[in-house]
Amino acid sequence: MAALQSFKIDIAPDVLRDLERRLRNTRWPGPLKEDVGWDHGVNLDYLRELTDYWLNSYDWRRQEKELNKLHHYKISIGEYRLHFIHERGEGPDPVPLLLLHGWPDSFYRFHRIIPMLTQTSLHAVGPDAAGPGSENVQTFDLVIPSLPGFGFTECPKDRTHDQPIRHDAELLWTLMTRELGYERFCIAGGDGGSPLAQLMAIDHPGSVMGIYITDLGWQANSIDPGRVSKNEQHYLKEAGKEFMRQGAYAMLQSTRPQTLAYSLSDSPVGLAAWFLDRFHFWCDGDGNIERSFSRDELITNMMIYWVTGTIGSSIRSYGLDKRSPSLTSGDYVEVPTGLGLFPKEVGGVPPREFAERSVNVQHWKEMPRGGHFTAWEEPGYMAADIRDFFKNLVYESRAI
Repeated sequence: MAALQSFKIDIAPDVLRDLERRLRNTRWPGPLKEDVGWDHGVNLDYLRELTDYWLNSYDWRRQEKELNKLHHYKISIGEYRLHFIHERGEGPDPVPLLLLHGWPDSFYRFHRIIPMLTQTSLHAVGPDAAGPGSENVQTFDLVIPSLPGFGFTECPKDRTHDQPIRHDAELLWTLMTRELGYERFCIAGGDGGSPLAQLMAIDHPGSVMGIYITDLGWQANSIDPGRVSKNEQHYLKEAGKEFMRQGAYAMLQSTRPQTLAYSLSDSPVGLAAWFLDRFHFWCDGDGNIERSFSRDELITNMMIYWVTGTIGSSIRSYGLDKRSPSLTSGDYVEVPTGLGLFPKEVGGVPPREFAERSVNVQHWKEMPRGGHFTAWEEPGYMAADIRDFFKNLVYESRAI
């Protein structure tokens, strides 16, 4: 076993001073002749307001202190120095649960849901909020990693693995089993976390009790439309239209990530604009991003990328997987799978028959609201649904 070390976030003062200088010296583009809102990208007035808040009101040290209330660790596995949070569940029998983020979020995606899944006195008893619990409520031991190349998990310079997502899935399986000692565990995730969960379930079905995902991952959309039902064809057609409207970021990150990395690594306002474009259009805020996320939350997530200098390595993962796909439309997950589906998810909610082509669907829940950043936007809905899905799997596993 590798040496496990406690980790504390403590960003050097010169990094913060340099950030302040860059923010103050932002060179803004000229305004458009007419107010087009967000139709041409991130709204200039909003970005100016957010930048002013970042400079004059946002307090990284306060946020850093809050983040450090969680239990952070680092461990060396192969050539990687993996960062993760490990929060133990209250009660006698917490279930190990690996939570997986994607891009452009981070481990911070889960900060609202952590107490709902670990505390018996603060768990989701309804769709909207956490409420008083009982000693009998199921809790979870949460393991929340920063994925390789994201935030506090550095990426090797020669990251050229064939099937990089499968490599990362193997890394996380090693963390859970060999390093943390969980013989069997559950997984929940969305975005990039969805294919990671599926790959671990495919490669290590004896270790993975079940997976809970909020989308199928981009590989599912490569299924031949000629081989599916009309209902599925309609879904794929609409998802394709949505990609043409919103997918420019993915094409650029898949084909020219290094070109993009120069500007995003140099300008914090440029980084903010790139992130806000996705958060605004992927959340269920009805045009108001701050209905889903506070300004402090938006900036803290961006800061995790900025202070670690990992925006370049995070977007390069798109191109690596495009050249050598880790998960294809021909793969199938045999372990029990739950889907929690939020209406404003990218591409919309798929037909159940479409999902059943890739995963063993044992649980299907369509939520009344919420977007792409599920555990962040609607933690009450997601926490309640995670408990609902995994409770039967855990009972069956313990009965064996």
